[in-house]
Order: sequence, then C-alpha cells, then structure tokens
Amino acid sequence: MSTDKNQEKPKLAIVMTGGGARAAYQIGVLKAIAEMLPVGAPSPFTIICGTSAGAINAASLAAKSEHFKHSVRRMYFVWSNFTCDQVFRTDILGIIKTGAHWLLSMMLGGLGKHSPIYLLDRSPLRKLLERYIDSSIFQRAIEKETLHALSINATGYSSHQSVSFYHGHSTLKNWKRAQRVGFSTRITVDHLMASSAIPFLFSPVKLNREYFSDGSIRQTAPISPALHLGADRVLVIGNHENEPKLERVSNPQLPTLGEIAGHTLNSIFLDSLDADIERLQRINKTVTLIGDQDREKHGVTLRQVEVQVISPSDDIGKMAAEHADELPWSIKTLLRGIGAYSKTDSSLMSYLLFEKGYCNSLIKLGYEDTLREKENILHFLRD
Repeated sequence: MSTDKNQEKPKLAIVMTGGGARAAYQIGVLKAIAEMLPVGAPSPFTIICGTSAGAINAASLAAKSEHFKHSVRRMYFVWSNFTCDQVFRTDILGIIKTGAHWLLSMMLGGLGKHSPIYLLDRSPLRKLLERYIDSSIFQRAIEKETLHALSINATGYSSHQSVSFYHGHSTLKNWKRAQRVGFSTRITVDHLMASSAIPFLFSPVKLNREYFSDGSIRQTAPISPALHLGADRVLVIGNHENEPKLERVSNPQLPTLGEIAGHTLNSIFLDSLDADIERLQRINKTVTLIGDQDREKHGVTLRQVEVQVISPSDDIGKMAAEHADELPWSIKTLLRGIGAYSKTDSSLMSYLLFEKGYCNSLIKLGYEDTLREKENILHFLRD
C-alpha cells in the first residue's frame, strides 16, 4: 500500500490513561475489540497514546501492531498473571530499606541530598519491561505502515511541562502549547518508567537533562497528543466509573494519610479526562456550525474528531477493597501504617494491587463493558 493511500484512510487513535493496577481494565477492552476483528488483522489503531501504566500498555500494543490479536494475547498473559513482586520489591529487605529511609529522614529532619523521594523500589518492573519491550521494533512498524506514531506522556520536574515523547512517521512535527509540548524521540524503557513514576510511591527517572515523573500530573489535555499526531477518530479508555453526585455528609473523623494520598492520586489521574472530552465535544459542535469554506477563508484549523469513550461501569476502589487480602503481608503492613488498608473502600490500594484476582476482575469488567458497546465500537472501527 502506498503512503498516499494510507494517508487517505482515517487514522484511528487509542488513548490509554494512567492509574497503576487500574490499567488492567484496558486489557479487557482490548481483548473484546480483538474478538471483533478478523484473524491476522493488524492493529486498527495506527496512533497509540499512553500515560503512566497506560504508557506501558501502549508500548506493548505498538510493539506488535502488525498482529493485533497476538499483541493483546501477550498483554493478557502478563496482566492476568501479575503479582506485586513483578512491579516493585515486596520482600522484607526491600520494604525495610525504603521504609527505614523515610522514617530516619523524618526523625532527623531530612538527610540532605539523600532524603527519600519514593516509597517502593520498581527494579522488578524495569527487568520485566526490558524482557518484553524491544525499542527497535517501533521504527519497523512505522516503516511497515502498521504504526503511525506511539506517544508516551511524562511530566518534567524542572520545566513543569507535560511532555509527549513520540516515535512516529517522519512527516510529524513537534508542537508546543501552554505547559505541554510534543517531542520526537526514540521511545525506550526509560520513557515507560518515567511515565509511570507515581509521585512519592516510585522514583522519578532522568531523561536527557531532566527528571520526569508520572505523565498524568499536569496533563490537562489527555486527548491532545492523539490530535497533534493526526487522529481522525479517538478511542479513549478511562480508568474510573462515572461518579454519581453525592450529598455531603457529616464525618467527624480526620482523614488518614492513606485517604489523603488516595484522594490526591484520584485528582491526578481522574479529573482531567472528563474535561478534555467535554472540550472536544464542544469543538466538534462548533465545527458543524461553521462551513468548510468559512473555516478555510478565516484560517480556522479546527476539524471534527470522532471520540468514543469506554469507562468502568463499577467502582474500582471498592473492587480493590474486595481483593485486599491478595496483597503481600509486607505491603499490607505498610498500607495499614498510613491508614490505606481497607476492606470497604481503598482508592490508594487500587493503584498498587498488582495481583491476579484484582487484575482479572478488572479485565473481566473491561471485556464486558466493551461488549455492551459492541455496536458503537464496530461503527468506530469502520473502514
């Protein structure tokens, strides 16, 4: 197929958001979509964008873009067999090392440049990614035209910018907006580790001249990278249910450190997506009110972009609480110490519970939610 013909086809993008262990939900969505496609079909998504744990899923999907079912099958195998010790150290020595470092620092009022900046050691995850992710394969996929671009989002500690690192077609250009930029580069495991470095929990990662952390921080426009990379249709996989409006109730108890941390993570990971979707829908409506000739005459570059969203139909925090017993005892002890271990509801735990039972429950939920949207998904995948 020639490049010209490929450019004439609508470019389908997939955006996978962050959320630690919550990203298992994305595997269920992909599994259902894979069943809707013919055997041996390439990925329908030529633009793949991911943030935090969603960045790891995005890279895995892009690495095998020529065979969508095989790619999803491999991702399903990893996520359905996950244990926490594949992501961060759960052995007593590892926990004592990081925990004692925090305690000593608080008692002594800091340790200077050696003050702790993370709670858990993710060296097991790096080893896992190095085994499964081959950076060189992204360029080969681009040359085969099964991939147009892979984008990974991270946040710079020095620049305070939301940076979309992308490996894409040679025609793509960098972009710069208020506090967010797009930068062409060769995606490596370091970018995935940086994008998924949840503050306080995991260590930041140095890329070029700057340290980066989780891409969800300061990511005010999660869909934006897909649009800059040329997407005509965007499938967004959310990581939280549509929350009902609740009445405020009296609660005389102070929140625990764990509850504050969970609330903070929810603000980082969950708030910006809904606002960005609303903004895109308003732009689409505006475009329909302005004719093509008027847009061209006045230099208006806005265009309609079809968006499809799939989000959990159940409360993921409560689901995590139901699987609380699966956590290694060392992590349970750590979470109890900060008031984050609960069998009724736990937002913080939902980001750290990389265990089979919880991950498989999320995969099942994502699969069922997507099948309920089958007609809409098939319409989205047309052509």
